[in-house]
Amino acid sequence: MTAKPREPWRVILSQGGAQLAEIGHTSEAKAFAHVRTGLRSGADTAQVMKWEDGRWWHFETVTAADIPDA
Repeated sequence: MTAKPREPWRVILSQGGAQLAEIGHTSEAKAFAHVRTGLRSGADTAQVMKWEDGRWWHFETVTAADIPDA
């Protein structure tokens, strides 16, 4: 079994189908704060991944339309 990574949450931001960034986070709260910031800054999709049971799992996909204006 593979060891749990130091940052078990991952956010993958994309725009128009092209990946813009992939950033690791230490908590779900930090990951979703990054999702909100990324989607308000121009990305159109954020895929949230979580490390569990020795592999990365798709946790949620959020689109810019899901984030209310600040």
